[in-house]
Amino acid sequence: MEYTTFIFLLEIIGTIAFASSGALVGIRRNMDIFGVLVLGITTAVGGGCIRDLILGIHPPRMFQNVSYAGAATITSCFLFALIFWKKELLGSRFLESYEQAMNTLDAIGLGIFTITGIRTAMSIFDKPNTFLLIFVGVVTGIGGGMLRDIMAGTTPFVFVKHVYACASLAGAVLYLMLSNVLEEPAAMLLSAASVILIRLLAAHFRWNLPRIQS
Repeated sequence: MEYTTFIFLLEIIGTIAFASSGALVGIRRNMDIFGVLVLGITTAVGGGCIRDLILGIHPPRMFQNVSYAGAATITSCFLFALIFWKKELLGSRFLESYEQAMNTLDAIGLGIFTITGIRTAMSIFDKPNTFLLIFVGVVTGIGGGMLRDIMAGTTPFVFVKHVYACASLAGAVLYLMLSNVLEEPAAMLLSAASVILIRLLAAHFRWNLPRIQS
């Protein structure tokens, strides 16, 4: 498999995962199909769009390659149709499964887009500084989810639960370390997997950062 194809497949998997989480939030918030589509697409490509604006990529790649928005649209429509015809999936008995699905999909998207965000910056600049790479990776990973939560009228998940941004930050740092000693695909997969693992463990054991209780 060619390296560019490998990157593209990773990004499509992340797009589908994030679009699914966005669409599910829209469905749970009782949005119509247009709202579900907007939320699904925004979650899937929002972080990448912010990344491209920071890096000076004009127009953002979501407009240069419609595959990402297309995959997000198909995914969102599929989930809307599935739950439209099987409304019992929104019942209380499925609530725990819904939460688990959301956490898993969010974790997959976060892990993949954190790493591909760094790769995008590396492909543009000859010698990008470490802060830029980490910042762009984290923004790519969390940006879509933040936009989703703001549009859905809730406090962004990244600010309140389960070391969300910290998982992305840890994966970004690990990738920069591994990329010096491992082949690129192995470094990317291991780093993305570490983000996913941290997120899932944080959700399961309810790890949270310190906060002031009012």
